[in-house]
Amino acid sequence: MNEKRHPADQPSAGNAAIEPLAPFGRQEFDSLMQDFVRETAPRVFAVVQELGDCEDAVVAAWGLTLEGRTELVTAEGISRLSVRTPESALRFFSDSSGSRARLVWLLDLS
Repeated sequence: MNEKRHPADQPSAGNAAIEPLAPFGRQEFDSLMQDFVRETAPRVFAVVQELGDCEDAVVAAWGLTLEGRTELVTAEGISRLSVRTPESALRFFSDSSGSRARLVWLLDLS
């Protein structure tokens, strides 16, 4: 059987001194995965409709910011919306009856 090898797999002057990494232990690997997930997690926010002048408010939708896009679902779970930025979703939740939509970001509770 003739195996083809990638040039990067072959020892060379540039990589001959590099030693292979030892496998991680469970705790170290779990810690690295926690950091990785924390760094790549989407940010969570609510679209809040303010009614009147500081009279009342209601959560109209929940959103997630992902890489290059934002996904929302209405608080009742009936409708979904994809937009480029969280701010661009606000126009869908403001109306002429005096309610004003704004973003409220969920704080990191960890």
